[in-house]
Amino acid sequence: MAANEKLKEKISHLPHKPGIYKFFDEKGIIYVGKAVDIRKRVSSYFNRSAQHNKKTLKLVSQIENIEFTIVDTEADAFLLENNLIKQYQPKYNILLKDGKTYPYICIVNERFPRVFYTRNKQNDGSRYFGPYPSITAMHVVLDLIRTLYPLRTCTYNLSPENVASGKFKVCLEYHIGNCKGPCENLEDETTYNSYISQIRNILSGNLAVARTYFKEKMAAAAEEYQYELAHQFKLKLDLLDDFQAKSTVVSNTLTNIDVFSITSNDECAFVNYLKVMNGSIILTQSLELQKKLDEIDEDILASVIVQLRHEFESTSREIIANIELMLPLDNVSVTIPQIGDKRKLLNLSMKNALYLRKEREGRQEKNKDLSEQRELRVLETLKKDLRLTELPRQIECFDNSNFQGDNPVASMVCFKNGKPAKKDYRHFNIKTVVGANDFASMYEIVTRRYKRLLEEQQPLPQLIIIDGGKGQLSMAVQALKDLNLWGQIAIVGIAKRLEEIFYPGDKLPLYIDKKSESLKLIQRIRNEAHRFAITFHRSKRDAGTLKTSLTEIKGIGPTTAEALLAKFKSVKKLKELSLDELTAEIGKSKATVLYNSLHSS
Repeated sequence: MAANEKLKEKISHLPHKPGIYKFFDEKGIIYVGKAVDIRKRVSSYFNRSAQHNKKTLKLVSQIENIEFTIVDTEADAFLLENNLIKQYQPKYNILLKDGKTYPYICIVNERFPRVFYTRNKQNDGSRYFGPYPSITAMHVVLDLIRTLYPLRTCTYNLSPENVASGKFKVCLEYHIGNCKGPCENLEDETTYNSYISQIRNILSGNLAVARTYFKEKMAAAAEEYQYELAHQFKLKLDLLDDFQAKSTVVSNTLTNIDVFSITSNDECAFVNYLKVMNGSIILTQSLELQKKLDEIDEDILASVIVQLRHEFESTSREIIANIELMLPLDNVSVTIPQIGDKRKLLNLSMKNALYLRKEREGRQEKNKDLSEQRELRVLETLKKDLRLTELPRQIECFDNSNFQGDNPVASMVCFKNGKPAKKDYRHFNIKTVVGANDFASMYEIVTRRYKRLLEEQQPLPQLIIIDGGKGQLSMAVQALKDLNLWGQIAIVGIAKRLEEIFYPGDKLPLYIDKKSESLKLIQRIRNEAHRFAITFHRSKRDAGTLKTSLTEIKGIGPTTAEALLAKFKSVKKLKELSLDELTAEIGKSKATVLYNSLHSS
């Protein structure tokens, strides 16, 4: 699709430098992209239209303005693009869910620190771990910590002065053994802080410190013949081992790694992310992303990596992926391992991504089958209610529209298998009828429609619905008779007032149960035909008004008025244009005349 002159001029002045570009429609930003060479990248949207899919062509058709920002490097462009997409959420960019509502586990910056979960991360000196993609996964970790360590849950200010003054009293948590009573100075601060240190290690994925601590405590208690206490430490050790067994331990030799894999079809991309710390997978996230344009897997995964690493606060310097990536991130390497523990990690991530794809596609196929079964059931009901001889897989409905005899038009909508087939919708300008004559207009449009189908040897519908009473129906029947189609296509009329169904030649109407699916389908088709006709009639009436008001201006002829109408639709939008913009459309002399006339009125 060719750019208009204004955009061509703007594109010709874009820089050959790295940066980001923003496409705007009349409402705002619709797309943000990055480029090593801004002018070359933006020009490709307009110069290679034959290579674009329909979605990209639609994007280009809506572009009314272009802005750009130059940056120093490709890496800067990459990060700036990601930030702008999150800020503006353009409709043609792939969007990920913002992670600001994910839960964290917080260790509060206070004396005898509390440990709890929060969704509100603050810069208050506290230590936040996460975010966790699943509230359930977060609770599993938090429950483990609360079972292993006796931590306070109260919000008291346990300053040395407050505790020494006896300001606080122990609560139920102390009496049931969940807290050791630091509020009454019943617990040593050094011991409590050792718990917090171990908790930090557990939340960082390092269970070795806590395991060593409980082993030593268990052994010491056993040496002193305190077997009940030793058993309690043994239970805590078992809890740690059970927790680590449920976590996927890849290898004790691996450190911090991010693992990403992607698979896709024509409509969606499926991405899996594994976050590995100290040899264990501490986080897994699978995403389904709807493709907005003709994005390739490399571009999708690169954008996802930047955002997920930001959301889950990853500082890993090694990324494993299943496709080659040019990721402009400083001090970060991207590899595709072929053997060893890292390959096992990648295989696990790919298995998760493929499972998500298979599950989604299976669900879509199932929903499609259910939808087809429902459509078939409705059509079978319609066949029975209208006493048809064959299943009405293709239904066409006609409607007339005029206003006080002006601009008579008509419409025909087509439903196939119970769904709108909008490519087969048709508008009709009434050619042989003068004034508001709905009967003659119906004869004309039915004749024109099926005469053309016969000439083009196109399939005929199994059912025709006429939006109107006996008069319109009889004229449609006459049209079919004159085309020698009478008896080959079932035809009925529907009257608006009581939703009566009329058959040709029957004096009494047929009443279908108001709750029947078949009547609802007929009403839906009739309403769609009416909407389609009214919309066409209004646009034609407005066009006539616009052309008249423009052609009344001396120096503005029908051709100019028609061109302005096709592009700007209304006088109001023309008034919003500057003189320079009008000049670019119709030349300086006509633009001056039109501008002065519009603004003087």
